[in-house]
Amino acid sequence: MSDYHEEEVLGKAYDSRLARRLLSYLRPYWLIVTISVFLLLLIAGLQLVGPLLTEIAIDEHIRNGDVDGLDRIALIFLSVLVLQFFLSFAQTYLMNWTGQRIMHDLRLQIFSHIQTLHVGYFDKNPVGRIITRITSDVDVLNELFTAGVVSIFGDIFVLTGIVGAMLWLDWKLALVCFSVLPLLALTTAVFKVKVRGSFRWVRTCIAKINAFLQENITGMSVVQLFVQEERKYNEFEERNREHLNANLKSIFYYALFYPVVSFIGSLAVGLIIWYGGGQIIQNTLTLGVLVAFIQYSDRFFKPISDLSEKFNILLNAMVSSERIFRLLDTQPEIQPPSHPIASSSIQGRIEFRNVSFHYNEGNPVLSNVNLTIGAGEKVAIVGPTGSGKSTLINLLCRFYDVQAGEILIDGIDVRRMDLEELRQLTSVVLQDVFLFSGTIEENIRLWQRDINRQQVESAAKFVNASRFVERMPKGLDSHVAERGSSLSVGQRQLLAFARAVAHDPQILVLDEATSSVDTDTELLIQDALDKLLKNRTALIIAHRLSTIQNCDRIVVLSKGKIREEGSHDELLKHRGIYYKLYQLQYKEQLGHLALAQGGNTESKAPEYK
Repeated sequence: MSDYHEEEVLGKAYDSRLARRLLSYLRPYWLIVTISVFLLLLIAGLQLVGPLLTEIAIDEHIRNGDVDGLDRIALIFLSVLVLQFFLSFAQTYLMNWTGQRIMHDLRLQIFSHIQTLHVGYFDKNPVGRIITRITSDVDVLNELFTAGVVSIFGDIFVLTGIVGAMLWLDWKLALVCFSVLPLLALTTAVFKVKVRGSFRWVRTCIAKINAFLQENITGMSVVQLFVQEERKYNEFEERNREHLNANLKSIFYYALFYPVVSFIGSLAVGLIIWYGGGQIIQNTLTLGVLVAFIQYSDRFFKPISDLSEKFNILLNAMVSSERIFRLLDTQPEIQPPSHPIASSSIQGRIEFRNVSFHYNEGNPVLSNVNLTIGAGEKVAIVGPTGSGKSTLINLLCRFYDVQAGEILIDGIDVRRMDLEELRQLTSVVLQDVFLFSGTIEENIRLWQRDINRQQVESAAKFVNASRFVERMPKGLDSHVAERGSSLSVGQRQLLAFARAVAHDPQILVLDEATSSVDTDTELLIQDALDKLLKNRTALIIAHRLSTIQNCDRIVVLSKGKIREEGSHDELLKHRGIYYKLYQLQYKEQLGHLALAQGGNTESKAPEYK
């Protein structure tokens, strides 16, 4: 459960710093908010008029048989109700409009910030947690802006007005009504404490569900392949039940709180009738005042219960805002230079100079690596798993920064180059090609406006991808499912090569780009590579040594250090690490061949002297 530790950290119930930061999102809409607050005050004032009109109607007109006066009071009462209706509609619409605009702005801000974060952040934070920030947590803040912040002013104004009106009508009867307030205060305090924990529990459960769903839907093929549906169902049922229990606990407190508040309100009405009725019998109080007090009492307890609910909205918003702002305050470790060095023409010469790097302190991945790749040279990087091959790519593209040494392109430290320029001159083709939902053309062009359709068609034809694209119903306009699941591994990799051709990089990086394709597709890719690699600097990482024998140079990495360097034949003659890797792969291929033929073979890789 350590992945969800952040979800379970409970901050202060109310943080003025967070509250001020939240209110800053209202600033662009200050005029709308001001109008909304003004309308809310008018509505609150109109709510005080009804009981006063009732008191006047009873004591001055009904009691004296004044029908004309009663008609005027009824007309005024109706006018107040109609005006209150239109004002409430306008105020509600304006605040909900404002809340939706703030949600829109905040989600854009979060998404824009996410795109600037370094790759390491996503390695350490579950995707489901990040999705929760931009969806559920923002929804909570919308509730705060639409039904919390501004409405609190209305409730406070109504309470103040009712207290003043009751004291003005009869201060003794008002004190009788207020005698139940200590009981109400105790009930509200207990409710706040109990519901605070249940709200936070709900937020934690939602984040857990989102993270679980994202991981398991993405890996559904593995779940089905290893027949783990029942176990995953049980795990989801456990998380779903925890979410259910958290909500039921919150519902229980609400179901208990509102009847208690209603009971206290009814108790106050009973006291008013008891005391006020006695005063009427003694002719020290009029019936109209008593009826007005009963109406005010009913309206007095409603904003109190509303304030309790809005307090919990505020608590929930504090929790969500703390998490959102923690994300927004996370600074990307990869910062663009304040004064980037521009280069008019990049030749593509790469130099790793005394490069050292580690992901975790005390566990070096690269140690004092020195490697120079000339412009237009094709260099292959091989080595055991975990030797640091892919880390070289991450450092070259500045997904991470070196802890020691420097990486130079045409003599310029990549940390001093503009990030966009650096990544535009480099194309990386990975083993696991990522395709977006959309058309084939969009996945090749990647929505780059300066790449036209003719260039996309030429790129697809150049890498032999047009052979399967033309067989599809709509050609380049054919739809690609999420992550390219509707295409084979080989087809996805051909599209990745077409993408690289269309963007015409000066430096091409291939990370296990042909390790998962069939022989026929590999032949197509090799044919495309022969054309693609011309006049480009290439850094090729491969496990299948048969695919790199024609490279200008092969570099062998082991335990974060360069152990060997040379051509294919030179490294075999050296009989070092590369020779052992080659022997192992050759024997493995022979074993597969023997298995396919139903027999055994004792052949071994050719000897080099």
